Parts: sequence; C-alpha cells; structure tokens
Amino acid sequence: MMPVPHATSLRRAPVQRRSAERLTRILDACAELLDEVGYDALSTRTVAQRASVPIGSVYRFFGNKRAMVDALAQRNLERFTERVGERLRSLEAGGWRDALDAVLDEYLAMKRTAPGFSLVDFGNQIPVGARHAEPNHRVADRLTALLSGYLGRDPGEEDLRRVFLVAVETADTLVHLAFRVEKQGDERIIQEMRELLRAYLGRVLD
Repeated sequence: MMPVPHATSLRRAPVQRRSAERLTRILDACAELLDEVGYDALSTRTVAQRASVPIGSVYRFFGNKRAMVDALAQRNLERFTERVGERLRSLEAGGWRDALDAVLDEYLAMKRTAPGFSLVDFGNQIPVGARHAEPNHRVADRLTALLSGYLGRDPGEEDLRRVFLVAVETADTLVHLAFRVEKQGDERIIQEMRELLRAYLGRVLD
C-alpha cells in the first residue's frame, strides 16, 4: 500500500485498511482528472464519481479540492523519495554525480508518466496548500536527509541543506522551461541543466 499523505493535509487520517484504500482511490482519481480537465474544472464531486465513492467520503478526508490536491502533492513527494532511495541502494556510496542523475532521472520519469504530476508535482505548479509551506524547501529537506548518508555528510550540516535548496530551485525552474518548450521535455535544456548542476555541486561536494 502506498504511504498515506502527511496528516496536515487530511481532516482525518485513515486508520483501517479499507479507509486507506478509499483514500488512495480518491487521490488516484484526482490525479487522473487533473490531466483530463485541469485544476480549475476539478471538483470534489467529479473526483468522488471517478473514484466510485460517496461524496461524503471525500469530505471525510478533505475540506475542499485545494486540500485534496495538496495531499496529492505530498504523496508525489513520498513516491519520489522512495524511487530515489531505491536507485541509491543500487549505487556505490559516495558518487554524488550518480546520485544527482538518480534524482533527476526519477523526477523526469514522474514528470512524464505519473498522472497529475505535470500539474502538481510537489506543490509548485498550482496554488495548493499554503504557499508558506514552500514545496521546494520540503524537497530540499528530503534530499538532504536521503543523500547525506550516501555522501558521508552530516544531515544537520546547514551548508549542505542550503546547497541542495539552491540546486532544487534551479532544477525546478529549468525542468519547467524544458517542458514548456517540448511536451516531453526538451533534452537539450535538460542536458544544460545537468551540466549546470554538476558544476555547482562540484564546488561543494568534490
């Protein structure tokens, strides 16, 4: 079973397996409909219909569609973290360039294939949740925790966290540019982004 979104996005966290499965169906339906109709036309009623659950089940978890999409963004971050972690376990510890490729490859794969991800990703694309939550800060925190052990660095190292935040902000901007230029992501821009990040991270990690 996929991880439940962080409790702050839910009115009530599921306790029983059946309730967790219903929440997963709701978020899956939300993701599919985002691709089909976009955020503005999305509604809790259409999500309930697509998920084959009563509308009350949606409101049991979410007060409105904004909270529902924020939960989807948080689930995306959980899945991204899992995918990057699996890649890192197959790599030799300490090679930060391989780790960088793993992070970028998994993000691009989700951007191209995960339902709803192109509109929501980790919460940057549309006005989900509180903007003070700063989705890229959450991503940088996750990557710092995930990569610090792999790189043999202290996860509490403030310089490392700041470097990852700058890298995440840079990648976020350039990936979105690549996908505006080309539906599946302009490979030339993506390669320029890889080279830019390698040069920047090399200053700190080499």
